[in-house]
Amino acid sequence: MSNEILLSVVIPVFNERENLPVTLALVAATPHEKEVIIVDDGSTDGTREYLDSLQTGKEKVKGLDSSRIHIIFQQCNGGKGSALRSGFKLVKGRFALIQDADLEYDPADYPALLAPLIAGRADVVYGTRLAGGAPHRVLFFWHSIGNGLLTVLSNMMTNLNLTDMETGYKAFRSDLIPRLKLTSNRFGVEPEITARFAQLKARIYEVPIAYHGRTYAEGKKVSWRDGFAAIWYIFKSRFF
Repeated sequence: MSNEILLSVVIPVFNERENLPVTLALVAATPHEKEVIIVDDGSTDGTREYLDSLQTGKEKVKGLDSSRIHIIFQQCNGGKGSALRSGFKLVKGRFALIQDADLEYDPADYPALLAPLIAGRADVVYGTRLAGGAPHRVLFFWHSIGNGLLTVLSNMMTNLNLTDMETGYKAFRSDLIPRLKLTSNRFGVEPEITARFAQLKARIYEVPIAYHGRTYAEGKKVSWRDGFAAIWYIFKSRFF
């Protein structure tokens, strides 16, 4: 695969020492030429030490060229939005893809996410957990209701018809990054980035993806407070 369609995988990480090596191995196994940009967001569980070893060559990821692994250490926990802004500054690929480090999203879905971009039909592709026939773990009723309400509110403000605005899988043309002007530090980045894509009149596609959600006991980090923050960014991005 040529440099023309190099994929930049941006991975924000906070306290995922056990999951990150597995995530990186799955990313490495995908059939794409890629660079991997890892942003450690102030981890305290050994993640930083693992990334130090990766950076110095003591640890390896089979299938990933060490020269294509870029690591950023943020001094304190600023949130997912903050980590993504840092990671986006290093993107060199034609396309960028956001990959969480918690194993909820499967890199085996990369071909489906990238197909509309490579074909030139889309500028942005969202992986939807709520449409299509891909497998997903059955979890919290009220969490799904909250996601649905946030998607509806976002759609009302952007005039889009997304089924899953809050999805963590978003792939897009990297030349859009300088025009996004993101400000959210935490999970408000999901509605904010959606609003920016809508304002840029980007061609947005959705494709079904698998979803292996976690419980809070298993390390899920998003909370009801993030839901209220998302509502603020939905309206802020529309009116301010």
